[in-house]
Amino acid sequence: MSWAARAREAAAAVRRQAGRTPEVAIILGSGLSALAEHVTADAQIPYGAIPHFPVGHVEGHPGRLVIGTLEGRPVAVMQGRVHYYEGYSLAEVVFPVRVFHALGARLLIVTNAAGGLNRLFRAGELMVITDHINFMGSNPLIGPNEEALGPRFPDMVDAYDPALVQHAETVALGEGIVLRKGVYVAVSGPSYETPAELRMMARWGADAVGMSTAHEVIAARHLGMRVLGLSAITDMATGEAPAHVTHEDVIATARRIEPAFVRLMRRIVATLPGA
Repeated sequence: MSWAARAREAAAAVRRQAGRTPEVAIILGSGLSALAEHVTADAQIPYGAIPHFPVGHVEGHPGRLVIGTLEGRPVAVMQGRVHYYEGYSLAEVVFPVRVFHALGARLLIVTNAAGGLNRLFRAGELMVITDHINFMGSNPLIGPNEEALGPRFPDMVDAYDPALVQHAETVALGEGIVLRKGVYVAVSGPSYETPAELRMMARWGADAVGMSTAHEVIAARHLGMRVLGLSAITDMATGEAPAHVTHEDVIATARRIEPAFVRLMRRIVATLPGA
């Protein structure tokens, strides 16, 4: 069965539980799932109840799809994602993005917890993503292209919609929230990066590093979706002491950032121009 057919089947199953057509799809990263609590939900569907949907097992990712409204806008919100390092193929990892598109969403907001590479950043800040470097060693579009999903060679210039980046900056300014701006580099994980790797990535021009997001954005752009990306900077990954970090540290810092993240996201969604 093609990925397009699987996405249609999964979308049909979701519609049977919640008939609403989402305008905006949101993927919530590690420790950032509280935003879903502000959704007026029509349905909360465990990933395991959706045909072909991958199910993760990482702390900080509850594993539910919430369909409803946020600030009056129809949304589909993923409370957590699956990762390449869990053993899924990248095509499986990006499958939820294809389901969002099949449900009718044309705008994707993707979020993550990330290590800060830019020395001007501080742990506990938020960053809007302007571009990414895919350093995962693979691409979700490898293999036969499905024309029903998108073109063989999708353009990745302005993958993170400049108008949406500007919108997020304007909202953050109005809310008094520090919002950094920068390039996200995606690695496969699950081991954290060595100090030498971190120094290399910083020299490339990357401002933050994490284990997700880039492949989801590639799939979204393949489908023609507009994308906004936000990172919660949970630690400073500069390659210098003290450089040690644990997943528990990441989750704890993400949860400290959560109130500002939730406030920013609610305001962004409420004021989105022409979602």
